[in-house]
Amino acid sequence: MSRIHLYGDESGNFDWQHPPKASKYFILTTVVVDGSHQIAHDLLSLRRELAWKGVDIDREFHATEDAQAIRDEVFKIIGGHSLRVDATILEKAKAQPHLRVTPERFYQYAWFYHMRHVRPLVAGAGDELFVVAASVGTKKKRKAFQGGVDDVLTQVAGKCIYETACWPAAIDPCLQVADYCCWAIFRRFESNDNRSYDLIKHHVKTMFDLFKNGVKYYY
Repeated sequence: MSRIHLYGDESGNFDWQHPPKASKYFILTTVVVDGSHQIAHDLLSLRRELAWKGVDIDREFHATEDAQAIRDEVFKIIGGHSLRVDATILEKAKAQPHLRVTPERFYQYAWFYHMRHVRPLVAGAGDELFVVAASVGTKKKRKAFQGGVDDVLTQVAGKCIYETACWPAAIDPCLQVADYCCWAIFRRFESNDNRSYDLIKHHVKTMFDLFKNGVKYYY
């Protein structure tokens, strides 16, 4: 029996409009790290080193907001560790209206199909699976989103033992790793920009385009 630590984050928004008013894709990405969590220690060490050099950021590493020079250093650490990265890609306009009546519904839908695919690949009978999702929105929304993840695990956990949490990315550097990996994959699909994806692609095990075969657009 082993304990698997899986960290999840998403890119894209819950607006149902065409770009540039909203994102074309919603992408959910999970990262499995080794039990030592050495990558988390290395990111904290990077923060200290950057501060020593006069680059002191007062928040977590966040790919969208970080300067390119910082991104380069974070991706260098991510690239040098052993990780498993999986992503589920949803082209939002192909989602049927009943799947997107609320952000919480769509978010749970994405997690369900992601974990139904990924869980058997990372955790088997008797394993312990700890799933940490990056928190989203207000306290009320965070509770609803975590409830959705809990509900998904009750359906797809099989015979593994699981626990879930919903934390701000600032709490755990591994959520910042998930953020960076998700951003890199999002840039590839949303903007046809492979620069960052190429730095992590050796970690990417699956990219599941959920609506790949869909032909109908609902907006």
